[in-house]
Amino acid sequence: MASTLLPDPQLIHRMCDVMVHRGPDGDGFHSDEHAVLGMRRLAIIDLATGDQPVYSENARVVAVFNGEIYNFAELRQDLIRRGHRLSSAGDSECLVHLYQEHGADLVRRLRGMFAFAIWDRDRERLVLARDRVGKKPLYWRADQSSIWFGSELKSLEQDPRMSREIDPVALHHYLTYQYVPAPWSIYQGVHKLPPGHLLIWERGEITVRRYWELDRTPRPVTDGRDEEERLRELLLEATRIRMVSERPIGAFLSGGVDSSAVVAAMAMQSHGQVKTFCVGFEDSRYDERHKARMVAERYGTDHHELVVTAGLLDVLPHLAWHFDEPFADSSAIPSFYVAQLSRRHVTVALNGDGGDECFAGYRRYVLMNRARRLPAIPRTLAALSARIGTVLTERSGTGSWPRHLGRLMRFAAERPSRRYPSLMASFTHEQKSRIYSDALHHRLAEVDSYGLLETIFRSSSADTDLGRALDVDTLTYLPGDLLVKVDTTTMANSLEARSPFLDHHLMEWAAGLPGELNISNGQTKLLLKRAVAPWLPEELLCYPKQGFGVPLAAWLRGELRELAFDVLTDGTARSRGLFKPPAIRHLLQRHMDGADHGGQLWALLQFELWHRAHASVSGVVAAEVGCPAPLT
Repeated sequence: MASTLLPDPQLIHRMCDVMVHRGPDGDGFHSDEHAVLGMRRLAIIDLATGDQPVYSENARVVAVFNGEIYNFAELRQDLIRRGHRLSSAGDSECLVHLYQEHGADLVRRLRGMFAFAIWDRDRERLVLARDRVGKKPLYWRADQSSIWFGSELKSLEQDPRMSREIDPVALHHYLTYQYVPAPWSIYQGVHKLPPGHLLIWERGEITVRRYWELDRTPRPVTDGRDEEERLRELLLEATRIRMVSERPIGAFLSGGVDSSAVVAAMAMQSHGQVKTFCVGFEDSRYDERHKARMVAERYGTDHHELVVTAGLLDVLPHLAWHFDEPFADSSAIPSFYVAQLSRRHVTVALNGDGGDECFAGYRRYVLMNRARRLPAIPRTLAALSARIGTVLTERSGTGSWPRHLGRLMRFAAERPSRRYPSLMASFTHEQKSRIYSDALHHRLAEVDSYGLLETIFRSSSADTDLGRALDVDTLTYLPGDLLVKVDTTTMANSLEARSPFLDHHLMEWAAGLPGELNISNGQTKLLLKRAVAPWLPEELLCYPKQGFGVPLAAWLRGELRELAFDVLTDGTARSRGLFKPPAIRHLLQRHMDGADHGGQLWALLQFELWHRAHASVSGVVAAEVGCPAPLT
């Protein structure tokens, strides 16, 4: 936008309208000579007086806000003691008064999930902030005189001036990790504000800074039973403050330890029957409904189930529209359906997200914990091990021992700081090079996706590879994959998701635990399991972690075979000039012949479905802020 033009209120209305699913209960707008802000509201707390935007007493500070502030009652009391006059009974209005007291540092006093914008009219200053872990999204783009932002990328797409040119580096990272990591977005010139960061825009000058990070320096522990009791206290409190709602509330119950512990904590603090929701599969390898029923029966919950079948995969184009960027975590499918099921009964759902990252629940952490004993491998032997491992992995079927051996050989061949990125990768650099067009290969030849995770691994405050891996996941996989999946699928159904394990007080306490309290003798989440053992059926604690996966490889050989071939090999896909058509067809055929390329094909399929839903088309917070005069 040229600096001599005023902001466009109609654009902001379109930006909000396209996100009506995030806020079906109403909207609100602010407009002045330099800024237009808008929002959509999903009413949860303070139904009567909680409309936005919110203003300071003199109306010179304005805020729009997406999320929940769980300590708002204490914040309100303190603000009133300091002489502020608050006209509502909810959390949103606290932001403008906290800004008057503390400036941008107000974010440090918030306990919750949020993306917010504060417009200081006197200073012509915009403050954008995202919560510590990244539960709520925030996209932005800027030129020399203006800035645009929104909770969803599709809101920014409403501006016809925004370029739809794909960022090849973002695509490169997406194929490695199955999501586009912050601060990239799939479009050039558009950014994601990373979790735990502030952005300050003042008369065209932009500053981005981090305001929170975990300290993983281990603290001394003298009595494990004291730690168990403290964990129960923290989880009960984190759950209790997330149960505040004027709308019906329930919980996702997968059958895993994390969601089961949250349901138990809810039941022990609820005056009524807890509503629980679970999805499963006909394939018993992916179905955990029997475990969820154990907890539902123990606590007498109002339990609801749904079986996800391949016949429900017609939802894929719908999901591609809701996920504003290519997103290849196939568990988005059951996540969407459990959110849809839940929304028929409740407006808020608690979940177990974050338990694995806080207490080392993934099996890959066991491998990282053991890898410290691996001897250094000579360079020539490492190269050979990597080549053999790649061949075994690419030619073996799902879950076979040669495939596991191949992954282990590739893992061992990497230097220690690159082992964890290699575990997290869907495509290796060499595999991507085979499918890239010559032009794309030349453009990306020197771009190292593993380096993103390696940098975090090396800079972690943890003193073990296990702790460093937990740091990597907390800063990348958790906000880039898991939280995007949950936020997008729940908001697509106008459902709010809340995560007690991601309470920053609980996370900061858990970050200081010695590694042996989380993993020992190949067992994961030891402290958490001991802490919640009095709450849960004993049998449940003995099950191995199953995850929220789907029978992807089988679907691609069966019900999705025709879709995969049609979408990935038709003229539309070939015309993009990004990939080599023979290489894509070869990958498809190898999968149909028994090798497992399900994850890679899914990533390519989701990219193409996304492209057709977004990039190929011209195109709950949204805003545009502009300078009053050309900058010098």
